[in-house]
Amino acid sequence: MSHSVNLALERLIATGLPVSVSVMFPTPWYQETVEILQRHPAVAVGIHLTLNSEWRNYRWGPVAGRSAVPTLVDADGYFFPDGAALYRNHPDPREVELELRAQIERAQRSGLKIDYMDYHMGTAVRYPEFREITERLAREFDVGLSEYFGETTHDPQYRAAPENKIDSLVALIGRLPERLNMVVTHVGIDDAELGALLDMNTGEPLAEMSKNRQGELDALTSRTFSEAVQARNVRLITYRQLIDMQGLQSMRRPGG
Repeated sequence: MSHSVNLALERLIATGLPVSVSVMFPTPWYQETVEILQRHPAVAVGIHLTLNSEWRNYRWGPVAGRSAVPTLVDADGYFFPDGAALYRNHPDPREVELELRAQIERAQRSGLKIDYMDYHMGTAVRYPEFREITERLAREFDVGLSEYFGETTHDPQYRAAPENKIDSLVALIGRLPERLNMVVTHVGIDDAELGALLDMNTGEPLAEMSKNRQGELDALTSRTFSEAVQARNVRLITYRQLIDMQGLQSMRRPGG
């Protein structure tokens, strides 16, 4: 979503860890993200389907154009800060499909190999009519859907204090259930750009977001984390590898 996040992404990829990167294609810095990923074809690439814009003073709007999807935007033409605010605006499902399709098509035009889709703030699957659209588009464009392969999702390090994020990840490695697990991470560089962003989207915004994202990056790139993974014989894979192993036909709606 920003240059600071892209710099952190480069550092994470440089470790050689198998990573899956979800790109927010409506955001101003997505083209730099694409350039980074073009240099690292082994990284699995996802579309982070985006229907919200939650940072004060740093906003984005629809790829389809605000006039094409008027029920998805606020008075200034930006996405709403959270899913509930969007839903209160009575979004037209046809416009939701138009916008999500535009994001997928922009991703395809980027030249990247798209492996899967996931959901910014969960909005694209939060409501039944949104979920149906998202599932139908995944079938049409022949890509995977995150959390549809039986993964157990974890992000204990997210709310841990920056200095405790390594311990949080190591503790997670020690208690992972068998089979498939997904660790959701948000990395960034603690600099002026990221530090200026203020979260509008929840009643519990993460304090000092840039320091927390730097903390996640430091934890993931630490020797302590890599040694814990090795000691527990945890196999790290990407979504591309998971889809190769199980096939798209194995996808099932979570809880379904």
